Amino acid sequence: MRDPYQTLGVTRTASDKEVKEAFKKLARKFHPDLHPDDKAAEEKFKDISAANDLLRDKEKRRRFDAGEIDADGAERPQERFYRDFADGGANASHAAREGFASNEDLEEFLRRAFASGGPRGPETFQTRGQDVSYVLPVQFMEAVNGAQRTVTLPEGKTLQVTIPEGAEDRQMLRLRGQGMAGFGGGMAGDAYVELHVEPHPFFHRKDDNIHVEVPVTLKEAMLGARIEVPTISGPVTMTIPKGSNTGTTLRLRDKGIRNRKTGQRGHQLITLKAVLPSAEELDLVAFLETWQPKYPYHPRKEMSA
Repeated sequence: MRDPYQTLGVTRTASDKEVKEAFKKLARKFHPDLHPDDKAAEEKFKDISAANDLLRDKEKRRRFDAGEIDADGAERPQERFYRDFADGGANASHAAREGFASNEDLEEFLRRAFASGGPRGPETFQTRGQDVSYVLPVQFMEAVNGAQRTVTLPEGKTLQVTIPEGAEDRQMLRLRGQGMAGFGGGMAGDAYVELHVEPHPFFHRKDDNIHVEVPVTLKEAMLGARIEVPTISGPVTMTIPKGSNTGTTLRLRDKGIRNRKTGQRGHQLITLKAVLPSAEELDLVAFLETWQPKYPYHPRKEMSA
């Protein structure tokens, strides 16, 4: 992989927030779901995911900046390391001269050095595997109720992901041990799945409450009515008070999102929108033309200079 800073288009002094924003922007552009048959986009997504994994980990980023690991997270040969195995035989001296082209070369060198009776004896060189990242689009109702999803990570690994009830947009799920395999028997890295909750046609979430705008007829608003309204748990019947106006807000208790910590549900807040009938309702038009309000009102009073 090329330099992770170049891959994400950030400087070496970029803050964690700048790195995160750069990754999100590129991930949305090259996500495999948006380019199902584009191998180049798939490879680009793998590169930016790997770069983000490295730079998001403070210790890995520090070690990369210090030249201790390469862009793939592999250990770089150190002069001190060569001195430790200076007496390890011809294989060790050859490795010191030539360096290592890959993790496999380093592992083979260590195996030979130990087999040749190196000064440290039979040890195992281990490193933890890289973390991987994935952006998972989820439908609004999946986030509300929870769901099971199968995702394919950039390197081809398939995972079962549990979306918790009440999941929020941009929520990060951590799947321990589901990242890249470790080196030399080291622990596997973790997989991080960021949820992107898609908007709903009429439900809107704010904290644990659900907001929805409900149209009502002029007659329903003026005279009151019993109407059916949608909720995230199914339709319910509610009462529209007589004399309701556009902007009137009514509350349905415990019809919102279940709080993950307390277990209590939020509420559903319904904002009414009075919709006028067609101008072809001639009887209504004729009535309004001659109507003289008994109780005059001034809807623009507060706008007067």
